[in-house]
Amino acid sequence: MAVIPVALAGRSYEVRVGSGLLADVAGQCGKLLRKQRVPIVTDSNVAGLWRDTVATSLEAAGKEPRWLVLDPGEGAKSWRVLERVMDWLLDEEVERGDHILALGGGVIGDLTGFAASIMKRGCGFVQLPTTLLAQVDSSVGGKTAINTSAGKNLVGAFHQPGLVLADLATLDTLPVRETRAGYAEVIKYGILGDRAFFDWCETEGPKVMAGDKAAQDYAVTESVKAKARIVAEDERETTGARALLNLGHTFGHALEAETGFSDRLLHGEGVALGMVLAARYSARRGYISEADGERVVAAIGASGLPISIAALGMDADGRKLANHMLHDKKMDSGTLPFVLLRGVGEAFLDKQVALDDIAHFLDEQLKTA
Repeated sequence: MAVIPVALAGRSYEVRVGSGLLADVAGQCGKLLRKQRVPIVTDSNVAGLWRDTVATSLEAAGKEPRWLVLDPGEGAKSWRVLERVMDWLLDEEVERGDHILALGGGVIGDLTGFAASIMKRGCGFVQLPTTLLAQVDSSVGGKTAINTSAGKNLVGAFHQPGLVLADLATLDTLPVRETRAGYAEVIKYGILGDRAFFDWCETEGPKVMAGDKAAQDYAVTESVKAKARIVAEDERETTGARALLNLGHTFGHALEAETGFSDRLLHGEGVALGMVLAARYSARRGYISEADGERVVAAIGASGLPISIAALGMDADGRKLANHMLHDKKMDSGTLPFVLLRGVGEAFLDKQVALDDIAHFLDEQLKTA
């Protein structure tokens, strides 16, 4: 088992990566579970696969698991479902010193974490991520949120978990499409700041998708180490370091919004397309060579992820897609910074990008197969 510390003043915690962690969830959480009743938020897909495993561990330790099982999907990150979660937590008499278990992918983690952040002005929670994407990205760093009609993750809080248990066994139950979507966040760490890791992804990435445990262990552990370093440096995204983690996200969120935050385009797929667009736009502006830009595109495409926005068949032009970006939470004084590339493994924040130019660029991309 790998143990990666997320070093924050007064709020440090561990991310543990290994197989069989959910089967020992009571032992792993230890004193964080201070009362007999343990509140757990999950969705029906995950419950069907991992509820018994978690319940067996808790019950063997003398705990009483209390379950809230939600419908799966991005629609759970809403005001309506948040209200349901809060009412349930209050009925369960959750106190500020308690920890809620978030068992599921990024949607469950984001929703439960945000609920924990506002429950009696803040209670604890433990991330039990069951998707590759959640293990390498959303479960680490304390960003929690719900979506609104104006856009994705616009209402939320920074609220760090007390512990993250990334059980690699859960990856065996993922559909191939979900694994690929998670892999987008893995290769992102190489593209934005670690060329050696990008080189590894080019050669070993297919093994991650194929279920090779050694490759998955390395991919998750190295990704978490990278994110932990950045979060420790810039927890609340004030210095610009953490903003680099948004590589692909500004473009990707616009595509997600246009496709209705639906299964038509998974979040990881949106990020993959966003990184393709960021690489090509960086080349267009002369920041990166076209050869390096297309190397990024080829590595993403080789994993089975989408690399063409035209293939989405959207009824939208570049201006409509760019307008979605006006609601981006990173907008500052009317300017939207973009994470672009000076090379493979060298991302930077460009605050001089005109949305009119982005709209024109997207029009070009919508015509490219």
